[in-house]
Amino acid sequence: MKKIIAVILCVFMLYSIMTLSCAAAPIREMHWYCARRQNGKQALAPQELAVVESHGGVYIDHLHDDHNPEKVVYLTFDAGYENGNVAKILDILKETDTPAAFFVLEHLASENPALLRRMKEEGHLICNHTASHKNLSHADKAEIEEEIKRLEMAVQHATGEGTSPYFRPPEGSFSLEMLDSVASLGYKTVFWSFAYADWDNNKQPGAAFAEKKIFENIHNGAVLLLHPTSDTNAAVLLPVITRLKQDGYRFGTLDELCRAR
Repeated sequence: MKKIIAVILCVFMLYSIMTLSCAAAPIREMHWYCARRQNGKQALAPQELAVVESHGGVYIDHLHDDHNPEKVVYLTFDAGYENGNVAKILDILKETDTPAAFFVLEHLASENPALLRRMKEEGHLICNHTASHKNLSHADKAEIEEEIKRLEMAVQHATGEGTSPYFRPPEGSFSLEMLDSVASLGYKTVFWSFAYADWDNNKQPGAAFAEKKIFENIHNGAVLLLHPTSDTNAAVLLPVITRLKQDGYRFGTLDELCRAR
C-alpha cells in the first residue's frame, strides 16, 4: 500500500510540475513578413510564420497561385488618420471601380465619420486595426477584446454598422495566443504578401521607385498592404490599378478570399 501511495504521489508531483511549466511558458512575439520572389512568382511566408493559417490567419490566395490562369489581387489599406490623401485614394477607387478593404483606427472613425460613411457607400470593407494601434502580442484576451470592441463601437457610431470581420495587428506584431483570441472573437487576421516603406510621410519614396517596387513583386493572389496617407500612393495608385487591369488582373475582396479558405 505504501508503495502505491508513493507512486501516486510521484505521478501527481510530476503532473503538477509539467502543468506549472506549461503555464509559465513565455508568449513568443513574432513579426510578419513574406519573402519576395520576382518574375510573377507568389511570395512565400517563412515556415515559422506560415503557421498563422492554422490560427485563423490569411496572407495570400493559395487558390490563385502561380499555375492559375485567373489573375486576382486584393487591395488593402491601413488607415489611422486623414491628411487629404485618404479622400484622394477613395476618388481613384471610385473612378476605376476598384474594391478595397480599409483597416482603420478609432481616431479616423471618430474624427472623420463622413469618410467612413463614404467607404461603406462606395462598397469598401471597413476592418479592424485596433482602437489605438497597440501591440497586442502579449495582451490577454480581455485587453484584446477591449481594443477590438472600442474600434467596433467607433465604426458603429460613425456609419451605423459594425466592422467587417477582418483584423490586422499593428505593425504586423503578433503571437499565436493573440491570433487565437482574435479568432474566438469572430475575426480572421489578415496579413499581406506585399508591402513597402510607405508609412512615413517625412520619408516618402519617389513615385517611379514605388511603381517599380510594386510591379517587380506583384503576383497572382497577392494581398497588397498600402498606407492611404502616403503622398506617393496617392500619386501612383491610378497608374498601378490601370496597368494591373491591363495586365489581366482583377481586384477581389476579402470576403471572396476568406470564403475560398
